[in-house]
Amino acid sequence: MRALSIALTGALLASAPAAAQTVQEQALLHRLAGEIRPERMRADIEAMVGFGTRHTMSETASDTRGIGAARRWAQGRFEAISRDCGGCLTVATPSDTVTSPRIPTPTEVVDIVAIQRGTGDPNRVIIISGHIDSRVSDVMNFTDDAPGANDDASGVAAVLEAARVLSGHSFDATLVYAALSGEEQGLFGGKILADYARARGWRVEANLNNDIVGNSEGQSGVRDTTRVRVFSEGTKTVETEAQEERRRYNGGEVDSSSRNLARFIDGIADRYLANFDVDLIYRTDRYGRGGDQVEMLRAGFPAVRISEGAENYDRQHQDLRVEDGVHYGDTIDGVDFDYLGQVARLNIVAMAALANAPASPLGVTIEGAVKPDTTVKWQAVPGAAGYRVWWRSTTAPQWTHSRWAGSATELTLPGIVIDDWFFGVSAVSDDGYESPVVFPGPAGSFVSVGDPAPRAAR
Repeated sequence: MRALSIALTGALLASAPAAAQTVQEQALLHRLAGEIRPERMRADIEAMVGFGTRHTMSETASDTRGIGAARRWAQGRFEAISRDCGGCLTVATPSDTVTSPRIPTPTEVVDIVAIQRGTGDPNRVIIISGHIDSRVSDVMNFTDDAPGANDDASGVAAVLEAARVLSGHSFDATLVYAALSGEEQGLFGGKILADYARARGWRVEANLNNDIVGNSEGQSGVRDTTRVRVFSEGTKTVETEAQEERRRYNGGEVDSSSRNLARFIDGIADRYLANFDVDLIYRTDRYGRGGDQVEMLRAGFPAVRISEGAENYDRQHQDLRVEDGVHYGDTIDGVDFDYLGQVARLNIVAMAALANAPASPLGVTIEGAVKPDTTVKWQAVPGAAGYRVWWRSTTAPQWTHSRWAGSATELTLPGIVIDDWFFGVSAVSDDGYESPVVFPGPAGSFVSVGDPAPRAAR
């Protein structure tokens, strides 16, 4: 049987497209990285800061101040980008009227969402998001100026820059650009986006939530322009009790779809960005804090939080003031636009790579108990020229070994003992774009059990 497996692997390698057999550099991704314009993001942040406050409960009727003016401005920016690409974006404004401890009176919370429909697999959706609302020290203070230059006009500027750059190209999957509201009052914008996606049956393969991504000088005064943090959950928020029991016994604590999405983004930085590295943070978010990706996780979607490597807390959630010579407040002079440009490059290249790759494999399973070999099986996905089986030591942070499987939907690894390694599968297009690696079973699946059947994104 082992001889047959080795012979089969050799035959598959011989017949596979050359571009798919090894991890490929993609000229388009290098080109996209060169299209980022930090000065364009500066203009966007200046415009958002110019609305004075963007607090969720602030003015909505004015055209110059408050959250209403800011939302209409963001909608106008998406519409202008759509005109430039011949109407390639559909702009929507999903909303909900909410009350909560931080919103004591019924208030409409509105997201601004631009949808770039995929040309080959439009049911599969890649989302980039940031929140447009802002706050000062008192989360209930909706009248004082709250510039929110870095938290989170920087994230929204990255979203708009992604829309500007990527809308000039076509992709297999659907891309969604989202400026969310209500984050500071309880992650309401993230929930509205998650509900919107579920109602449309989107297969959300990735949500890249950018929150506080423009500062490079930490609290200590040390400047670090070379790294960004990507936070990802280890076990799924939506894991059932039965799935938890299986995962605790067989592993998967560090292999959720979100964690392998984060590893994918790390690989993108290594290959396509100069002097810029991803720090993989094995947490859903910063300690005791949260972002809109949390609501996407609660809906069962793979999601990560992208945040600057060195935060300055004097510039977050602060009244504008000077005390003992220290300047407090989230003003635009605290944004490093070259650094923000690097973060935007990472997002844009990752989105393009995900959107051109096939869907992540479904139904991944492994077999090999009390055997000297391990067999990995999966279901075929549209657009895949073939598949790559990956494995790594159970203590390794990244996938280290791989074998090409061709167009088959199972592969036996002779002499690779199931007990000693973690395994996964990625799908590869005929031009070499590769999906994130999928860990076997519900612990690693990119589609949650019980999700509605996908329909075309719209």
